[in-house]
Amino acid sequence: MTDFVAKAEIDVAAPVDQVWHALTDPDSIEEYFFGAKVDTDWRPGSPIVWRGQYQRKPFEDKGKILTVEDNRVLRMTHFSPLSGLEDAPENYHTLAFTLADSETGTRVELSQDNNSSQDEADSSAANWAAMLQGLKRVVER
Repeated sequence: MTDFVAKAEIDVAAPVDQVWHALTDPDSIEEYFFGAKVDTDWRPGSPIVWRGQYQRKPFEDKGKILTVEDNRVLRMTHFSPLSGLEDAPENYHTLAFTLADSETGTRVELSQDNNSSQDEADSSAANWAAMLQGLKRVVER
């Protein structure tokens, strides 16, 4: 593991339960997560797979659900073959979504660990920020 962590956050003008629903509902995820179709049962220890296209390249990312605290915390591992890295445990990231009540609705914080450099962390943070903007659009409409 490295100390380079990608972070993104956003405020969503909706209650926590609505944001949580969008984080765990396959139809909502497809709308804001770069068109990815997700397959999981959202139980700790279960696999999760995302399939879709990113920048016109098909992808099938995978991971495992680590933590589910309804309306608060969702943690999972994540590996993308598009990274060009070997499918090995040391090449997986941990994604952590944390939800909290805010004055305007819900604060969503996202972190991704195990980036190989600050540049990689910054690039990942920009991608996650774009995804969170999509989440905000889906939830607030």
